[in-house]
Amino acid sequence: MLLRLPTSVSEARECLAEGAVPVGGATLIWAAWQRDGFPEQAVSLRNVPEATAVGHGVLGGAVLLQQLDDRVPGMLRQAARGVGTGAVRRTATVGGNIAGSSLRDLLPAAIALDAWADVLTPDGVHRVDLAEVRAKSPVVLALRWRKPVRGAYAKVADPAGGEVPTIAAAAVDPEGVLRVAVREGYEVTSGSVTAEEGGAEELFAGALAGVSQAGRSLVRQQVAKVRGE
Repeated sequence: MLLRLPTSVSEARECLAEGAVPVGGATLIWAAWQRDGFPEQAVSLRNVPEATAVGHGVLGGAVLLQQLDDRVPGMLRQAARGVGTGAVRRTATVGGNIAGSSLRDLLPAAIALDAWADVLTPDGVHRVDLAEVRAKSPVVLALRWRKPVRGAYAKVADPAGGEVPTIAAAAVDPEGVLRVAVREGYEVTSGSVTAEEGGAEELFAGALAGVSQAGRSLVRQQVAKVRGE
């Protein structure tokens, strides 16, 4: 397998156009490649500046999870720290977790931040919302967001039986909009309300109606934190 390491967006586009398979830390696909065979060529964005940017409302898709620091919101750092083992976090990338993983631990925090993504295709760079990222699993060049006023994130301890841990994230933006996202199993549900409309209970009556009682309790805790209650 030929690993291509472009140093610009235009070079990365060429690699994709020529059939190179996107790869970050390969934590999610290495076993499948060993089982099913390696592609002729792969492409990593780790030398592309736009994919390794950190700070000022941007987080590159090729940034390793262990590299998240105080230049990004605390809820994203918490989410990254809760992924796998130290060995995984030293190789897994932001883009791989958001777009490639079935668990997507960073996704609830990103949704609560009202983030969007710059995605890379052979045709260029496109801004898309996270719903499209979830649906199509594109090559994430970078995440972008507006600075929240406050944010909170929690992931429950792994329950007995190997079930997927529940995650809840909440944030208030500068306009006073409360956004909440919760992951139960492999599904992520989200919703938002303005400060005048209320909080968690209003969301449970609408967008988050399907969240379990345990999930609702976790959501209420995060909403209370961001509202200073």
